[in-house]
Amino acid sequence: MLTLFFRTILVYFIVFLTLRIMGKREIGKLSVFDLVISIMIAEIAVFVLEDTEKPMFEGILPMITLVGVQIFIAFLSLKNEKLRRLFEGKPAYIIQNGELNRKVMKQHRYNLDDLLLQLRQNRVMDVADVEFAILEPSGKLTVVEKKPPAPQEADDKQPKIRYEGLPVPLIMDGKVQDDGLEKIGKTRFWLKSQLQSKGVREFKEVFFCTIDHRGRWFIDRKR
Repeated sequence: MLTLFFRTILVYFIVFLTLRIMGKREIGKLSVFDLVISIMIAEIAVFVLEDTEKPMFEGILPMITLVGVQIFIAFLSLKNEKLRRLFEGKPAYIIQNGELNRKVMKQHRYNLDDLLLQLRQNRVMDVADVEFAILEPSGKLTVVEKKPPAPQEADDKQPKIRYEGLPVPLIMDGKVQDDGLEKIGKTRFWLKSQLQSKGVREFKEVFFCTIDHRGRWFIDRKR
């Protein structure tokens, strides 16, 4: 037990020092490459603690090797942008100029529920308020909001509906959300007539559609 106690303390300081050597960037932002290195170091530390008969050097050497690889790749990445993009990835525009980019979402296996969740985490409740949404290599979503219209202008454009709260999804992936219609007290017939007035003939033409309590629509058509 005493041996395990001292090994645990020693491994803790070794892992702590290796992560500090790798840089503070590892703590605040983990790219795929950073994540792999961190997981491998953690796994090696577990193996060292599980087998007290195993020499400490057999665990320390792989950790030092991984840190050396990380520092070497990081140094090369500073000099070569293509290599940096290869290991760290590049930002992807999920929303660009106020429109959803379905191709990018498909490439990153990023669905509408992921988008709505991360928008709420950025304190943005309506997709219609977003000019740009950028998915960073770390998985964080950076959001740039549109400039808000004058309150009078917004009120004049659309009639209010009898619902107050977050924008209600009415169509997702081309499918009507009946629970959303029920929440605002409307029917599919009403939804279809509203979409037709905006130049949309069929529900399946729409990728994503929401409405807020002020009657503002967000409609993203399939392309």
